[in-house]
Amino acid sequence: MVKIDFAKGDGLVPCIVQDVDNGDVLMLGYMNEKSLSMTIETGLATYWSRSRQELWVKGETSGHYQHVEKILVDCDEDTILLKVRQDGAACHTGKRSCFYRDINGEEVL
Repeated sequence: MVKIDFAKGDGLVPCIVQDVDNGDVLMLGYMNEKSLSMTIETGLATYWSRSRQELWVKGETSGHYQHVEKILVDCDEDTILLKVRQDGAACHTGKRSCFYRDINGEEVL
């Protein structure tokens, strides 16, 4: 298995989340070793909340789970890409993707 370089980011690595079917980028989260391990074990995307300082399973309260199909690692081994099947919205605003606005604030999705 590839060794993720968690040390570069003080124990965290960015995790890009992409729809496995259409390639849409859904969100960006952060993972530590424990959240990656839990994601691999359960098949459900699990992240580290920087604001709450705790692990969280995406969808645990909303029902909008991310079922992980593939886990990819970038060439520097310090960023993760999850390809998921998303239940409902990925964004806490209720939008399917967190990336629904352009730089001017206009909705594009």
